[in-house]
Amino acid sequence: MSAPAFRIEPASADRFDDVSTMLAPRRPGTTACWCLSHRIDPAVNRELGPDQRPGYMRRLCRQPVAPGVLAYDVDEVVGWAGVAPRVEVYSVACNSRIPKIGDDLAIWSIWCLKVRAGHRGRGVARALIDGAVRFAREHGAAAVEGYPVDNDGKKIDTMLAFVGTRSLFESAGFVKIADTGSTAAGVPRIVMRLGG
Repeated sequence: MSAPAFRIEPASADRFDDVSTMLAPRRPGTTACWCLSHRIDPAVNRELGPDQRPGYMRRLCRQPVAPGVLAYDVDEVVGWAGVAPRVEVYSVACNSRIPKIGDDLAIWSIWCLKVRAGHRGRGVARALIDGAVRFAREHGAAAVEGYPVDNDGKKIDTMLAFVGTRSLFESAGFVKIADTGSTAAGVPRIVMRLGG
């Protein structure tokens, strides 16, 4: 039996309710990342309270190039991937622990993968990576990078697995190009790339 097919769509303004489903906190009024903590300057990130974060993400969704992609199982949103040019992802572009190899303008980054509870283990994360790569290439990317944990198949906390795993990125055709000085959930992260 084959894995189900998931539809991947840009996280554009007309899909903001689905972006909210994926990124908003479970309890209204509490602080959630909204996939901004790694994308924006830390000073700006600290200034954004729980009430300002949705508006900031809504503005990103209104831009000509969406800030990520969404996965759908028929009409139900089940996943999110943050994808953008590497130079626009602060935690990658300005992080001395993550090596930058190659032309920043042509390299895009996938820095966040999120799959809704109840839908994990069904291939959503892989579909998100494939869709994020297509989206990046449609917008001029020569290569796409991920910065997953190199967990050697060991289980990691799902809350800290937003960077993905080496095996997941390898299944999408990515290859390791560098080690990093960065960790997630105490596990070393690596730079993996497809293309370029």
